[in-house]
Order: sequence, then C-alpha cells, then structure tokens
Amino acid sequence: MKHPSRRRVKPAGAAPGTVVYIGESRSEPVRISHIQYDSQVALAPKTVLASEVRRPSDMSGVAWFTIDGVHDTTALEVIGDSYGLHPLVIEDIANTRQRPKIEDFDNYIFIAMKMITYTAELKKLRAEHVSIILGKAYVLAFLEDEGDVFEPVRQRLTAGKGRIRKLGADYLAYALMDAVVDNYFTVLESLGEEIEVLEEEVVQSPSSSTLAHVHRLKRELIFLRRAVWPMRETVNSLLRDESDLVTAETRVFLRDLYDHTVHVIDTVETLRDIVGGMLEVYLSSVSNKLNQVMKVLTVMSSIFIPLTFVVGVYGMNFQHMPELQWRYGYPVVMGGLAIVAVVLLAIFKRREWL
Repeated sequence: MKHPSRRRVKPAGAAPGTVVYIGESRSEPVRISHIQYDSQVALAPKTVLASEVRRPSDMSGVAWFTIDGVHDTTALEVIGDSYGLHPLVIEDIANTRQRPKIEDFDNYIFIAMKMITYTAELKKLRAEHVSIILGKAYVLAFLEDEGDVFEPVRQRLTAGKGRIRKLGADYLAYALMDAVVDNYFTVLESLGEEIEVLEEEVVQSPSSSTLAHVHRLKRELIFLRRAVWPMRETVNSLLRDESDLVTAETRVFLRDLYDHTVHVIDTVETLRDIVGGMLEVYLSSVSNKLNQVMKVLTVMSSIFIPLTFVVGVYGMNFQHMPELQWRYGYPVVMGGLAIVAVVLLAIFKRREWL
C-alpha cells in the first residue's frame, strides 16, 4: 500500500541525473560531522556545513564525513560538485528506495546499502538508506536519518583501538559496511526469539491473531531478504574489483565480510522456512482442534441416538401399550436408558475415541 508520506517516483519526464529526494517527508536540517585522523591521532568529531565538505589537502590522513539526512538535495549537489560526483550518483543517494549496489568510477567507489533496525515495541523492521563514497584518503557516508550503527566505529577511531588508524580510507569503508552487516545479526536474533515464542503459540493455542502474526513475520523476512540479498553481490564486486582504492590488506577483511553476508542470507532463508512451516502447523493445529470438537459432538450424538429412539417409541399415542400401565415402567425405562449410555461410553473409551 502506498505510504502517504513517500514520493514513489521522480516527476515524469525528468532528465537522468535530476536530483529528487524520494523518501519520507522531512523538514529537519541536515547534520554533517567530520573526523580527520591519521596513524597517530584522530581529531574529535566536529559539525560542518555542506560548503565545508572539501577534499582533504593533506593526503597523509583520512577524512570521514557523515551526512545525516539526504532530503536536502541542495546540500547533496554542493557536496557532489566539491568531490566531482556523477549526477547519477547524487540521484541514487537521494533515492532512499535504491537497492544495494556498487559502482566503480575513476577516482571513487559508490556503495549503496540498507541498514536494518528492529523496533521491539512495535515488532517492526525499518530500513534506512546508506550510501558510501570511497575515495583517495576520504570517505563520505550519507544516511537517510540521524542516528546510526556507526558509533562503535567512531569510538574505535577516537580511542585508537585496533588497526583502523593504521590503514587507509578503504579500511574505514570496510568498517562501516561491517557495522551494517553486524547489525543484521542483531536483527536476526530478535526475529529468531520472536519466532521461537510464536512456535509454541502455534502448537498450543493457535488463534486468528496467531495467523496474523505468522503472516507479519513472513512479510518482515521478505523485506529483510530484499535488503540483504544484494549485499552479497555488492561485497563480492568490491572484493574482486581491481581498483587501486582498495588495498590487498583490506581485501582480506572484505573476504570475511563476504562470509558474514552469506551467513546472514542463510539465516534469513532458514527463518523463512521455519515461518513457512509454522503456517502449515497452524493449519494442522486448527484442523486437529476442529476434529476434536467434531469427535465430542459425534460421541454425544451417538449416545443420544438410541436414547431418542427409545423415548420416541414410548411417546407414540397407541392405546394398547402395556408398559404404560405398569407401575415400574418409568424407572425401568430410565434405568435402561442410563445403562445404554454407560455401555456406549465404555465402548468409546475402550476404542480410545474419547
């Protein structure tokens, strides 16, 4: 169903490369942070304007710009002009519906990804469009909304932990991609816990709300699969690309990242199979529950059929029915009906129909 706050497509007839924001309506200003670092020191993050996002003059260090918000197309065009980005790249950055992909240009690499988050209160997945520009001694990270999973990377950078300062901009781009993929595992863990609870509900007490829950999980997993599946080809293309912007040392880590993406995809497929199986279990549980009800009704009917027959016989208005004049006729008939009911119950119990 079409979301009222989204613009699905750019205006008809617009020229290729026309920068049009496609996404949820936003009015907050774009926030841009800058971190400059080298092997010895990393400066504290500072907020800058779009006009201040320039190519680093000192190629010995690495410049990392994080642009929170891609709805300001003017700011995107200013940054694109400063770095010589292709108009089609700027168009893809502003299009939050762009699928994950990678494009290699002469002096930079463009990477598009989807950052997935899970809201436990709403039990809903949310995808955020992430674009990365990897150049010589700089990385530009464009985020759809403020707040991301890159904070651990910033902390490692400022604390000087690991090899992130020693290696170049390509390792920083890898670290950002790795943070996105690692977050997939967190999302899968939350979905897995929800699926475990739902499995017990499907078997023990299935209801109409259970069926709605199963269908919602199926939609969420399809949504996750669409975001994750192209990521494997993106990492594989970056790994096999012969660009000078990616060093041999970083390619080792990219191979590990590729393995992680394959693991994520396998897990998604496994969860999809489990949820698909739960739908069959739900239908079987409902059918079994209906069979139990029908069994009880059938047993009750089987008991009352002979009783109804006897009562019907003695309810006929014939003049000559000796039992009607007998003093013990009523208790004998009632006792006989009770004996018939008990015998039928015993037979049903012996044959395990009850």
